[in-house]
Amino acid sequence: MRDNWKNRLAWLTALKEPVSAALKTPREVAAFEIRQYFEQKGLQVQIAVDAAMGESYAIEKTENGFCVRGGETGVLYGAYALILAHQRGDETPKGMQTPYYPLRMLNSWDNMDGFVERGYAGRSIWFEGGKFCYEEDRIRQLGRMLGSVGINVLCINNVNVHQPAQHLIDDMLPEVGRIADLLRPFGVRLMLSIDFSQPISQGVGTADPADPAVAAWWADQAKDIYAAVPDLAGFLVKADSEHRPGPNAYGRTHAQGANMLARALKPFGGVLVWRAFVYNCLQDWRDQRTDRPCAAYDLYHPMDGQFDENVILQVKYGPFDFQVREPVSPLFYGMPKTRLALELQLAQEYTGHQIDLFAMPPLWRDVIDDMGKENAKAIAAVSNLGRDDNWTGHPFACLNLYAFGVFAWNPDSKAEGVIRAWVKNTYALDRQDESNLVALLLHSRDAYEKYTGSLGLDWMVNPHDHYGPNPYGYEFDLWGTYNRADRNAVGVDRTEKGTGYVSQYPEKWQKLYGDPKKCPDQLLLFFHRLPYDFVMRDGRTLIQRLYDDHFEGAQEAEEMQAALRTLLLPEPDGQEAAERMEKQVRNAREWRDVVNTFFHRFSGADDAKGRKIYD
Repeated sequence: MRDNWKNRLAWLTALKEPVSAALKTPREVAAFEIRQYFEQKGLQVQIAVDAAMGESYAIEKTENGFCVRGGETGVLYGAYALILAHQRGDETPKGMQTPYYPLRMLNSWDNMDGFVERGYAGRSIWFEGGKFCYEEDRIRQLGRMLGSVGINVLCINNVNVHQPAQHLIDDMLPEVGRIADLLRPFGVRLMLSIDFSQPISQGVGTADPADPAVAAWWADQAKDIYAAVPDLAGFLVKADSEHRPGPNAYGRTHAQGANMLARALKPFGGVLVWRAFVYNCLQDWRDQRTDRPCAAYDLYHPMDGQFDENVILQVKYGPFDFQVREPVSPLFYGMPKTRLALELQLAQEYTGHQIDLFAMPPLWRDVIDDMGKENAKAIAAVSNLGRDDNWTGHPFACLNLYAFGVFAWNPDSKAEGVIRAWVKNTYALDRQDESNLVALLLHSRDAYEKYTGSLGLDWMVNPHDHYGPNPYGYEFDLWGTYNRADRNAVGVDRTEKGTGYVSQYPEKWQKLYGDPKKCPDQLLLFFHRLPYDFVMRDGRTLIQRLYDDHFEGAQEAEEMQAALRTLLLPEPDGQEAAERMEKQVRNAREWRDVVNTFFHRFSGADDAKGRKIYD
């Protein structure tokens, strides 16, 4: 294996000496990191462990430096917070610092053949050829990265469990234990994705959650698992979704399926994370009453209060599937008796494949503001990691991994502040270049949205791959992914007169989303079907707004490229970013021309500004 990754320290550029395998606990790692950073700076930093503080920490000023006080893991988080703030020249956090969400999980979609589903940064860090294949030093460095921003759980295998990943919970347990040992010093616990139907292949003959033999099999398996990995966080499950097996095959509810597994984990302190991504993926496009965004609420809302206390229902932030713009899932307002986890996606499946630049903090700020941080009890994100030397394909995509940890710890974080902190910890730029890079990153989501998913029009991507424009690519497919564009109008009516989806929201949101005169522009065509001559609040027609957004988005991509060329970035980051930006500019132009031509052919309306649209 190549070791060029050793020179790619992401945002930990101040910590050049690797963490030794001899360090076994978070407090030992904390002491090591503090020593290597501060010993040449004339400051003395002490560590005081108070086990009762758990993950919390406080940084206290002393006569000659600082004292980091916290629990066994808290002192590690405090050490990294102090080092990173000191490197930036920022003030250290004041008072007691406690993570808002107790479970802060990264979900890897890695298969054991080495392929990463929706991965855009190379092959798996963990697997190759149906077995574990990794560099211990790299796993420790990854643990260091995760620990430095407070990510405390890592699921290493795909929720779509493919052979031989079923053996992670039996024959391969010793190897799972070795991975857990590598990550434990950084406060990171493992979680495993499991196959709901696995008892069938193990001689039980069924996976019915109401069958005592099935429950007994999982209980026995849990004993073996926890003997090998005593601090395993638990299981992650995708069931009855996109052809995955689940309890519905036996006439059982998802609460019954989840609770059976949760009870096997409970004696060991484990949690059962159950993904709420369930919908009809065999929909007839002619059916205009069935509406995919309705599916999760229709299924899970009636089960509120039926899940055991160690079950967490993991809910994607929107009702579709990580689109550029979606409303917050109504489940976050409709299940007060159930522990919910907010699910985000760092992997840029629909946001540019880690080719196009898409800084996610502004998106997450919008999501959390609308959701209400208190309506989730945990947080998770689909990983954007891979075997590329720079970890995330695009060197700037490391921002999203860093920012996820920051938002998971403190969901009140401000997008610009998080972006600036990452830039300062990652690159030694002068003040002007720093500000220019922050501005470029902060604006990247708006530009991408303009040339792809304007006004809440989702799914206009090439099917399966999900990169590049194809306005009708999913229009007659089975996935419930329609925009219903014709010569008269575009969009889906999700009001009470249409699919009724809006009725799943509390009254406040019904009133906002249900009236096209009040609905936010960015979601207008998500909730409403409107004619092309509909007049927007700014006086433009709908079709003109669509044209303008796509022209502006492509132009802004070109302006981003020009801005990038002025930055004095270190290599190879500069070259990698420039190469990907060249591809992004071409992609933006293609989106502009394809989408504008598509709507021009339907509407017959010319661009009021006389710009080139193809016939």
